[in-house]
Amino acid sequence: MARAPLLQLTDISLTFGGDPIFDDLSLTVQPGDRLALVGRNGSGKSTLMKVMAGLIEPDAGERVVTAGDSVGYLEQDPDMSGCETLGDFATRDLGPADLWRVEAVAEGLKFDPSAPVETASGGERRRAALAKLLAEAPDLMLLDEPTNHLDIEAIEWLEERLATSRQAFVIISHDRAVLRRVTKGTLWLDRGEMRRRDSGFAGFEEWQEKTWAEEDEARHKLDRKIKAEARWAVEGISARRKRNQGRVRALQALRAERAGQIRREGAAALDLGAAPKSGKRVIEATGLTKVYDGKVICRDFSLRVARGDRIAFVGPNGVGKTTLIEMLTGRLAPDAGEVTLGTTIEMAVFDQRRAALDPDMSLWESLTGDPDMRVKGNADQVMVRGQPRHVVGYLKDFLFDEAQARAPVRALSGGEKARLLLAKLMAKEANLLVLDEPTNDLDVETLDLLQEKLDEFDGTVLLVSHDRDFLDRVATTTVALEGQGRIVVHAGGWSDYAPKRKLSAPPEPEKQTTPRGSEKPARPAAPKEPALSFTERHRLKELPGVIARLEAEIAKLEELLSDPDLYTREPVKFAKATEALTERQSKLASAEDEWLTLEDKAGG
Repeated sequence: MARAPLLQLTDISLTFGGDPIFDDLSLTVQPGDRLALVGRNGSGKSTLMKVMAGLIEPDAGERVVTAGDSVGYLEQDPDMSGCETLGDFATRDLGPADLWRVEAVAEGLKFDPSAPVETASGGERRRAALAKLLAEAPDLMLLDEPTNHLDIEAIEWLEERLATSRQAFVIISHDRAVLRRVTKGTLWLDRGEMRRRDSGFAGFEEWQEKTWAEEDEARHKLDRKIKAEARWAVEGISARRKRNQGRVRALQALRAERAGQIRREGAAALDLGAAPKSGKRVIEATGLTKVYDGKVICRDFSLRVARGDRIAFVGPNGVGKTTLIEMLTGRLAPDAGEVTLGTTIEMAVFDQRRAALDPDMSLWESLTGDPDMRVKGNADQVMVRGQPRHVVGYLKDFLFDEAQARAPVRALSGGEKARLLLAKLMAKEANLLVLDEPTNDLDVETLDLLQEKLDEFDGTVLLVSHDRDFLDRVATTTVALEGQGRIVVHAGGWSDYAPKRKLSAPPEPEKQTTPRGSEKPARPAAPKEPALSFTERHRLKELPGVIARLEAEIAKLEELLSDPDLYTREPVKFAKATEALTERQSKLASAEDEWLTLEDKAGG
């Protein structure tokens, strides 16, 4: 007997401010579904997810959750009132027997359950909300940008957790690497219409291009038909007025159909026209040492940045990436060492904390004023790289409509705030871009365009990001902060550094020994701690399955590539298969090394 769906939406319609977000939208989520929910920023993905969670009541249509099934939603801004610590919030709805789940998840997500709610950052609150959802283990998880505020290690942990989960989930994410790994189906929300494809995100872009090509062809055929019918109406209708009224009505219907079609939204008009070229030497850092809040950020670190470099800074949250960049750009003094900036440097900064946006200012005021000084602007024009532009016209370049120009910044979605920051950044003439987490909340199309513009930019880029795919496509050098003041520099992007990061991990601090002559009476030995943590034991159990799956995938890819005519017949398919084979061979080697390490550790 077939299992009933977990969730059904039927003929859902919703309108905000007079504009329909979706109309007659229907979808079904079955047990075991792993769905990527994709679409442009502003297309209504987060709103739809709230409808699925029952947090927003649609204007029309029906939402049905099968009796006995539960739905959990990752809150963007969780209400923690009444909770003293993050752990109190994460365990609030769990029974005593299930409290261990939060501890296990907290280890993977790297947050402290004992941290006070009052002083917790937005990222810590978000990780607590994610831990709460994972620990509660509902039948259907609704995950809206779960990787925001997570570092790469935590993202990889979450990725593995989702990939091996038996729960159904729907996920919104800008992180291609996560979507490719964990999804088996794709929901595409496009101009209020829902399309579904029972295949993971890996094939989404090809499907999107094919769908749009078919749409363009259908529109072209309709335009030609309207033109032909209109010509007939002008040339022949007067002689056959009565018997051809039906054809006239058909022409009117064709025109109504064409007028009702919603054109695709264009891409944001990103442009990174550089200032006059800087000197060849952009930054020369020698012997930098910095201790911040009792933590060693770097020790005797040196780096030379030349014009045109794209340098990515990676490492766990809190390790000091932003602090290091502030020292390299002269905005923060080191405790020791020296930083020399090159000549004619014009710097523009994308701040992950979005301090350049005042939530109470309108978009208009943000562009023409100075949010840092809390000075609102009222001019009609904004200077864009030395040229005046009308504020509304410039905002339209970044996909904002005229009605939004006077709306407060606080009303924007996360992706819209990121686009507004890009608009402010790109209005400046710059030959040194400092991009601190620019990828958060941006849709994949805007990320593609940003990456293309960075490729074309003839200045220098310093980049902090946890988006592995974006790092690989942009970075020419990776600076990895590994903790305890240790920093290593590798050529290439994340994939070039990742296989080496375990080999270059810093040694454990030496244990203190008691000097001779100061021995104390022996105490009873403490109970021996388990050799492996909970997460490591779980990982050791699942690794054989991971290894077997990778070996099977490698065998299939090798069989495919054994066809001698594949490259000539299907060169794109050959290239993708070759890339996939290399990726899986690397993952297999890493998985085998990890299994050997854990086995050795478990054996004592």
